[in-house]
Amino acid sequence: MTKHMQKRERKSSFPHQTVTMGGGTGTYPVLKALRQLPTQITALVVASDSGGSTGRIRDEFGFVPVGDLRQSLAALTHDQSQTWISKLLLYRFEKGKGLKGHNLGNLILTALQDMTQTTTQALEIASAIFRLPGKVIPITEDRVKLKIHYRDGTWAIGEHLLDEAQVPKKAIDRVSLVPKAKINPVAKQTIDQAQTIIIGPGDYYASLMAVLVTPGVKLALKKFPGQIIYIVNLMTRQSQTHGMSVADHVRGIEKIIGRPLTKIIVNQTPVPPAILKQYQKAGDLPVVDDLKFDPRVIEADLINQTPYQTTSADQLTRSLLRHDADKLKQILAPLI
Repeated sequence: MTKHMQKRERKSSFPHQTVTMGGGTGTYPVLKALRQLPTQITALVVASDSGGSTGRIRDEFGFVPVGDLRQSLAALTHDQSQTWISKLLLYRFEKGKGLKGHNLGNLILTALQDMTQTTTQALEIASAIFRLPGKVIPITEDRVKLKIHYRDGTWAIGEHLLDEAQVPKKAIDRVSLVPKAKINPVAKQTIDQAQTIIIGPGDYYASLMAVLVTPGVKLALKKFPGQIIYIVNLMTRQSQTHGMSVADHVRGIEKIIGRPLTKIIVNQTPVPPAILKQYQKAGDLPVVDDLKFDPRVIEADLINQTPYQTTSADQLTRSLLRHDADKLKQILAPLI
C-alpha cells in the first residue's frame, strides 16, 4: 500500500462502525443518510434475488445475484462529485435485443465476478474503482434461492414469486435459503466489529428475512453487544405482509434474531392521497403503528414526497414510496 493510499485510508476511517442489513431498494436511502454521518459503513446485502435483470444474469453465469449489491454501491456515491458514477450503476438499457431490461451496474459486477470468481472481492474492486466510502458485502457467498413456506403446508422456491401477479397469494409462515448455506466470513467479521446495526427498511421476507435467516447470522446478532435499530417499512405488501402492524413486524424480527431491538423507527406522516390510491389498488396499505407507547419507538416524518419513477424497460414492480435520506439522517445522527 502506498503512503498516499495509507493517508487516504486514515482520513476516511471512523471509530464508529455501522452495518446495514437488507436489500438494495430499502437500504438505499439508509446508506445515503449514513454517507453524510461520521461513521464507517458496511452494507450486508441479500443474496437470493431471482427477478428481472439480476435473475437473467444469475441463471446465465451462476454467481451470487448482484442487483441489490449494485443498488447499495450506488447509494454510497457522493451526490455532487460522483453523480455520473451513480447514474452508470443504475442505468437500465431500454433498447437492444440482448441488452433491453439489463442494468449496466449488474453487467459490470458480473464481469468482475467472472474475473475474480468471488463476489466479495468483485465488490471490493468496484468500490476501489469508483472510490466509494464503505463496503458492500453479500451475506453469503453460496448460490442460494429463497424457499417460501406457506401456512397451509405448501412451499415454493424463488424470491420473484412474491411479486408475480399470476401467483396465488397465500399467508407466509417463514422463509429459508436453499440449498444449505453459511454466512460469509467477511460478513460475520463485520458484525463482530460494529457498534451499530440497522435492519431495514425493505421487503419483509424477500429482503430482510432473506438476510436474517442465513445460518450464522442469528448467533452473531445474539452475541452482538451494540445497538440494533430497526426501520419499519412505510407500507404493507399484499404478497408478503398483508395486515401486519408495526408490532407484528417487530415480533417477527426479534424472533428470528433471538434478541430485543434497541430502537424502532416508524413513519408518522400520512401517505399522499394520490400515491395511497395506487397502493390500495394492489391491496397495500400503510403499516399501522400499534407500538406508540413503547419507549424504543421513534416516530418521525420519513416519507420522500417524490414518487419513484420506473423506466419502460424495468419489468419488475417497484415501490413508489421511499424513505427520505435527509430525514433519516436527522433521526440516525444522534443515535450513532
